[in-house]
Amino acid sequence: MERTATGIPGLDALLRGGFLTGSSILIAGGSGCGKTILSTQFIYNGAAQYHEPGIYITLEEGTQNIWWNMRSFHWNITKMQQENLIKIYRVGMFNPKEFATQFDQEIEKIRDMVSEMDAKRLVIDSTTAFAMFMTSESEIRYNLFKLINEMKKLNCTTLLLSETMGGRDQFSRFGVEEFVVDGVIALYFRPPVRAILIRKMRGTDHDKYVHPFEITPNGIEVNATEQVLWESLAK
Repeated sequence: MERTATGIPGLDALLRGGFLTGSSILIAGGSGCGKTILSTQFIYNGAAQYHEPGIYITLEEGTQNIWWNMRSFHWNITKMQQENLIKIYRVGMFNPKEFATQFDQEIEKIRDMVSEMDAKRLVIDSTTAFAMFMTSESEIRYNLFKLINEMKKLNCTTLLLSETMGGRDQFSRFGVEEFVVDGVIALYFRPPVRAILIRKMRGTDHDKYVHPFEITPNGIEVNATEQVLWESLAK
């Protein structure tokens, strides 16, 4: 099976080498747990280490903020952008009355960008922001499936961020996102401990334990040899 390595120290060992190429992965967690750092690191490492183009789609933060966040680490973002290996794209606000049409148009734009750039990695930040414009769980599920399916056709490995309230057993905001994707990774922050759990990964074996991680000047580093007690994550 072909895999897409994250390049994040310790994480690929837990994933048995990386994500299955073309799969969709939900990155879930509360505020400040490291979702944006993990996903931008996935995009940057793809460009810098594996020469794989990647696109970061944001619905809330401006592209400049994402760029600043990435520059805060020791990453040569400017070089990767100049070589057309990294693109940051901001989706505009939706009109609730015209959401269906606008959503389809944005999917088409994303699909075209992935094709033109031959992108191998994609981040959607966030599914929570997308879903705010939808009126039911069934609509959320249908539209996320539609987006994910388009990326699968292009064999693009996709991370989708989901903001939760930070609870130990919460893996999405609306309770449906985790059933649409191929994998779920949960991030936790119980000061001073940060922890990561691979909750689900279809089609491949993966580590089943909770492990600590740190945010270093170079990005996230996972300690794959140590474990965090599940009970310690309960509030």
